[in-house]
Amino acid sequence: MRSFDFAPLHRSTIGFDQIANLMDRVLANDVAQPSYPPYNIEKLNDDSYRITIAVAGFGEADLSVEVREKSLIVSARKADEDADKTYLYRGIATRAFERRFHLADHVQVTGAAHADGMLHIELERQVPEALKPRQIQIASNVSAIEKDVIDASAVN
Repeated sequence: MRSFDFAPLHRSTIGFDQIANLMDRVLANDVAQPSYPPYNIEKLNDDSYRITIAVAGFGEADLSVEVREKSLIVSARKADEDADKTYLYRGIATRAFERRFHLADHVQVTGAAHADGMLHIELERQVPEALKPRQIQIASNVSAIEKDVIDASAVN
């Protein structure tokens, strides 16, 4: 695997920290991504999403959903209650996990629910009013635009 050094870009760019961090994160990830637990990401409409994670064997008290620095962190840790049990076959994985999802700008977690062995996390993009597109009225009166222009002959 090739290794790229983006240090020179960090020194010469201002305000592009997110892009540099994204490149570092993508290149730093191992080739083998963890596949436990399985999950789905659904797009419900233009600004709503749902992450569904299969968490069979975990109760609500065992699960943790946290948002930290534009990352959604879902983790689970099960207390070792099975120490006195002897299994002939153990196919239900209840091992601890931590799954991270990077959130885009203005994406907020609006809720989480645990039902039927599935953890549903609701996300919504909430763009501030100042960043939404707005229509600018075109004036038909040219003097309305030139009202702040000072006549050069009047000044001299």
